[in-house]
Amino acid sequence: AIVTLGAAAGGVLGGWLVDRAGRKLSLLLCTVPFVVGFAIITAAQDVWMLLGGRLLTGVACGIASLVAPVYISEIAYPAVRGLLGSCVQLMVVTGILLAYLAGWVLEWRWLAVLGCVPPSFMLLLMCCMPETPRFLLTQHKRQEATAALQFLWGSEQGWEEPPIGAEHQGFHLAQLRRPGIYKPFIIGVLLMAFQQLSGINAVMFYAETIFEEAKFKDSSLASVVVGVIQVLFTAVAALIMDRAGRRLLLALSGVVMVFSTSAFGAYFKLTQGAPSNSSHMDLLAPISMEPAEASVGLAWLAVGSVCLFIAGFAVGWGPIPWLLMSEIFPLHVKGVATGVCVLTNWLMAFLVTKEFSSLMEVLRPYGAFWLASAFCILSVLFTLFCIPETKGKTLEQITAHFEG
Repeated sequence: AIVTLGAAAGGVLGGWLVDRAGRKLSLLLCTVPFVVGFAIITAAQDVWMLLGGRLLTGVACGIASLVAPVYISEIAYPAVRGLLGSCVQLMVVTGILLAYLAGWVLEWRWLAVLGCVPPSFMLLLMCCMPETPRFLLTQHKRQEATAALQFLWGSEQGWEEPPIGAEHQGFHLAQLRRPGIYKPFIIGVLLMAFQQLSGINAVMFYAETIFEEAKFKDSSLASVVVGVIQVLFTAVAALIMDRAGRRLLLALSGVVMVFSTSAFGAYFKLTQGAPSNSSHMDLLAPISMEPAEASVGLAWLAVGSVCLFIAGFAVGWGPIPWLLMSEIFPLHVKGVATGVCVLTNWLMAFLVTKEFSSLMEVLRPYGAFWLASAFCILSVLFTLFCIPETKGKTLEQITAHFEG
């Protein structure tokens, strides 16, 4: 859980950095805690070094999870912003899958050495990239902004200049009275909260146990199956993001998650027998009087609902909150607002991961998953009533929409 706490701190730090140092420099700087953190893990002599290394890599994750979507949304051409913005989550799940695969062949110290490779590449390659034109304009560097735009888009066609007046300098609490600020703020925070309350971390956490119940020989194979499903469906989402739009995919994704978490809860309800007050591993053991075939059949129901849930999540609630976070905020509050969103996301991830097993003891496993199902229903309603469609619009048009 310490990674998520580090990332929550990194989100706050990233929100401050992205406005002060700029998007490009923030990305370059976040490679430092990545490499140092993995180096400490590699050299770890005791558990405190491991925790320290994990905390540092967490901070780096927090900064990167804020700055990368912002950088991408500001350099992307409006017509492909959904595709490129979804690549953030696509690369996250690809990284998870590669880590699973590498974990099969490598000892954990070598895994940490491997972890140093991507940030080192980012450090080298980001040096060749320009700062975003929008940030350069806030710094009143018009020539550099034009040059960056030429480099990125080849021409200035489709570019809309962000308003940069005296009133657009920095963030003050009084600005929260304006609909152009408080509406995206509430939407951003709730998107992040619902993403975690859907139970994604809980399902991922218990995936191996569930696959074991279904008599899968090798439960680490389960992790790879889960990883592959995530990558495939996130890729599908990225490809159709700019055609289907954000709202449709979020709603569809939410509905799929409602059904799969409900089915999952039903599985636990059907398999549970006498109550037991032991750890969560026993909570998941089906204490049923049926013959073995029936319980294996039920276990396949669980495997099916896990796979369906992960596919559903990957199509919408995985990539889209990060994409929308990078699109909906006006330029002058972007650092603070995205910082609050990222903080919300990682704190919720921490709470869900940490408290889920105790929740399963209080509500029984089926109750815990039916609770997640209820949150998924709320997320669908929230999508339909509160979230505007942002596909194909420039970032300025999105801001204008909130301003009314």
